[in-house]
Amino acid sequence: MPVKTTQTPIPFDCANCGKRHLSLFKDLSEEELNELNNVKACTSFRKGQIIMGEGNRPNGVYCIHSGKAKLIRMGQNGKDQIIRFAVQGDLIGYRSLLSNEPLSASVEALEDVHACYIPKQVLFGFLETNPKFSLNLLRTACHELGEAGKLITDIAQKSVRERLAEVLLMLKSQFGTNEETGAIDISLTREEIANMVGTATESVIRLISEFKQDGVIEVKGRHILVLDEPALLRIGKVFD
Repeated sequence: MPVKTTQTPIPFDCANCGKRHLSLFKDLSEEELNELNNVKACTSFRKGQIIMGEGNRPNGVYCIHSGKAKLIRMGQNGKDQIIRFAVQGDLIGYRSLLSNEPLSASVEALEDVHACYIPKQVLFGFLETNPKFSLNLLRTACHELGEAGKLITDIAQKSVRERLAEVLLMLKSQFGTNEETGAIDISLTREEIANMVGTATESVIRLISEFKQDGVIEVKGRHILVLDEPALLRIGKVFD
């Protein structure tokens, strides 16, 4: 079931949605878009609010219209592990529906998020009748599986310094840079970055300071400006 919020729902028209080209719903027919409009429920989530909870069995999915969210998994030591991020156009919760398993991670709003909830039966109906939609969903699932496998390999084989460099490059690639400051366009605490890297917060603070001293990055509060991307590529052993 969708998470209840105290905020006023914001209606979005799927046919005229400026984010539809980013989503899996870009290949829906006019009739399917009308069906989607009639059944979806648009909701707002405040920063820090849980959109979907790990271990729950959802009856639908969320399509993010605006804002950023993080997918987190609780570790054995009680610390969160950031698996990946969800941004405009992303569909969250679909793998749990397809596998008929509980959610393997929680989804938490990194900033205020507007999202549309789509019931399970509607999503499955599109899968049965729209080959393009089904193929795009399959490609997305395969891509996420590949990224998860890469994360496991990096944690096992790369040093903390190498992983941090790669994480900074990934964040810049995914979120771009702020036009005014030039910094990576996402605000993360040192603890959140440490969760992504898979290390202690103190280690990330020390390494960020080292990168800054070496002229590789510039730090502006929670925002990081990449000054020398080739250096990060070398440190992270990232090759095309």
